Amino acid sequence: MSQPLDLLVVGSGVAGLSAAVRAAAEPGVRVGVLSKAALAQTATRWAQGGVAAVLHADEDSTDLHLADTLAAGAGLCDPDAVRVLVDEGPARVHELIALGAVFDRDHHGRLLLAREGGHSQPRVVHAGGAATGAEIERALVDAVLETAAVVHERWFAVDLLVEGGRCAGLVALDPAGGRHEIRATHTLLASGGAGQLYSVTTNPLEATGDGIAMALRAGVAVADVEFVQFHPTALHHPAMPRPLLSEALRGHGAVLRDAAGERFIDELAPRDVVARAMTARILEQGVEHMWLDVAPVEDFARRFPTIHASLVAAGLDPEREWLPVAPAAHYVCGGVLTDLDGATTLPGLWACGEVACTGVHGANRLASNSLLEGMVFAPRVLESIAAGRDSPRPTGALRGVVEGAGGPPAGAPAAGGHGPGAGPEVETTLLAWRRPPAPREGCAADAGALRARLQQAMTAGAGLLRSAASLEACGGDVDEVAAAAGGDAAASVEVRNLALVARALLAAATARHETRGAHSRMEYPNSDPAYRRRLVLR
Repeated sequence: MSQPLDLLVVGSGVAGLSAAVRAAAEPGVRVGVLSKAALAQTATRWAQGGVAAVLHADEDSTDLHLADTLAAGAGLCDPDAVRVLVDEGPARVHELIALGAVFDRDHHGRLLLAREGGHSQPRVVHAGGAATGAEIERALVDAVLETAAVVHERWFAVDLLVEGGRCAGLVALDPAGGRHEIRATHTLLASGGAGQLYSVTTNPLEATGDGIAMALRAGVAVADVEFVQFHPTALHHPAMPRPLLSEALRGHGAVLRDAAGERFIDELAPRDVVARAMTARILEQGVEHMWLDVAPVEDFARRFPTIHASLVAAGLDPEREWLPVAPAAHYVCGGVLTDLDGATTLPGLWACGEVACTGVHGANRLASNSLLEGMVFAPRVLESIAAGRDSPRPTGALRGVVEGAGGPPAGAPAAGGHGPGAGPEVETTLLAWRRPPAPREGCAADAGALRARLQQAMTAGAGLLRSAASLEACGGDVDEVAAAAGGDAAASVEVRNLALVARALLAAATARHETRGAHSRMEYPNSDPAYRRRLVLR
C-alpha cells in the first residue's frame, strides 16, 4: 500500500464496481476497491427494482423517460444531468449484458419490460423477476475479480486525506482495527446511502452515510439531503432490513388496500405520493400497515420467484392472503454534490451512485433510475480522469456553486439540450448549519444502543411527516448521541457519521418551508416556488 494507486474506489455497489471494471481494463492503471463488508454485500445486491432505460419499445423515447424523471423530481432535477442519464443509459445496459448480466426475456429472446410507479411506459428491465440487483452485483463482482484491481474487503473508510487543497486518498481501518493511509491520485466515493438513519429501512446495516460524512468533515459541498425517499411497499415484518415488495408488482396489477379493504391511491403514482397517502391512511385508521393485494398479478410465483420464496419463508401465502406493507426508508436523493462528470468541489475527489448528488433525482427519485445512475455516471468519471481533469466544472448540479473555465458556461444546455418540460434553472442557496458536538472526553457508550436511539429519534422527528417542533426535538437527541459516541472502533465512527449526516438533513429540512417530493412539512403542505432551489451545505 506504499505505492499510490491511480484510482481508489470506495464502495462495491453498481457505481463503484462499474468504475473499477472500466479503470482496471486500462493498461498500467493501478486500481483499488475498498469495501466496508464483503465485496458483494451492498445495497445494489438488495435492489429488487430493475434498470430503467429506453431499449426497444417503439412507443417509448428518451424524451418520455426524461419527462417522467423531471416530473418525479418535483422541479429540482438538473435537466442536463437527466438528459445524460436517459441518453447514455441504453448503451450502459447493453455493456452490462456483455459483461454477463442475464435479464429476463420473452420466448422470442426480447428483453421483458415492466412499468413501475411514475413511468409513462414499460421500460424497466429485470432479472429473476425481482432479483435484478443481485444479478448485476454478481456480474460486476466476477468482472472485478478477473482484473488487476487491488481489493480491500471489510476495510472501513474513516476520513479523506486532504493535502495541498486536493484529495490524496483516505484513512481506513483494516478488518483487525489497524489504521492505515491509502494514497491515491484520484479517489471515487461510491459508498452508498444512509438508510440506517431510520429504525425501519430497506438498507443493509452498512448504509451509515460514511461517504457523505467524510465529505462534510472535509468541507466538500453536499446538497439535497432533506429528500429521503421512503419505499411504499416494504413488508411489515420484524426482519431488518425490511424485505421489499417490488414496485414491479404494482406495475403488473397488484393493488393497495386500507384496513377496510378499499383502494385509496393510484398505485403507479410516484413513490413520495404513494408513501404519504399510505402514512396518512395508517394514522387515520389507527393501524400499523396497509395491505398489498397481489391476486391480480398473473402467474405470481413464476414471474417473481424471489419475492414468492421470501414470502413463503415468512409464513405468508400470497396466493390466498393480502400482504402487510408499510413505508420504509429507502434512498437518499441527495449527497455529495457533483458536476456532470462526477467531480466534487474538492480536486481529486469524485462521487457517483447514491452517495452523490448529480441532480438526476431532484426531490424524489423515479423508480429504477438509481442502478442506471451508477452505471451511467461511473464511466463519465473515468473518461474525465483519462482526459486529465482534476477539478469540477460549472455543469449540472454544481452550476452556481463553482466557477471556472473548461466547460459550458453556467446555464448552458448539455449536448442535446434540456428536452421537453425542463423549465427554468434550479437556483442554489448555501445553507449555514451547525455540526453535532464532538464526543465527550473519555466517553465510550454502547454504539449499538446509541445507533438505535438516533434511529428512533429520526423516525419520529424527521421521517415521512416533519414539523418545526419534531425537527428541533430530533436535533436534541442527535446531539446527545454524538456527544456520547466516543472511541475509535468502526461501530463508534459509524454512529458519529450517522449523527453528522442527520444534523445536515435536519438543517436542510428545517430551512425548507414547503412540501416537495420526498420532503414533507406539516405546517407547509404545499410546494412553494420560492423553494425551487437546491440547498447546499459546506
